[in-house]
Amino acid sequence: MNRYGLTFHHLGLAVKAPEAAVSFLKALGYVTGKSVLDARQNVHLLMCDHPTMPSIEVISPGEKPGPLDRLLVRHKDGLVYHMCYTTQDPTASLQAMQVEGGLRLSCVSPPKAAVLFGGKQVSFYLVADVGLIELIDESTAVRPST
Repeated sequence: MNRYGLTFHHLGLAVKAPEAAVSFLKALGYVTGKSVLDARQNVHLLMCDHPTMPSIEVISPGEKPGPLDRLLVRHKDGLVYHMCYTTQDPTASLQAMQVEGGLRLSCVSPPKAAVLFGGKQVSFYLVADVGLIELIDESTAVRPST
């Protein structure tokens, strides 16, 4: 374990439309999951996993304005824009990053249930001089699918 109690989970790739990115990843040997619409964030999400390479979450805009709109205006061809980590204790992880690591954090999106991760709470933080990170709270219960 590391000082922050974080385990790497995936990289987030923002694209206007997922087809080219998915085709590219499949050619590299990635297996794609089922695309889901996260209505709370108004984005389409698709996890792509590989046995030896980092997992990639392909994120594309929903039908209404959402969090990717400004990013994709500036980065028309897509952008890896966040790193995701899991943690058993988000509060302790955030405190360790600030106190032990001396990092400056700003909450971009407070914890909310994530459709793609079975209802686990996810939150986003801008870490000064590092970038955007997503935290998946592994201590939150996964809701059974209906």
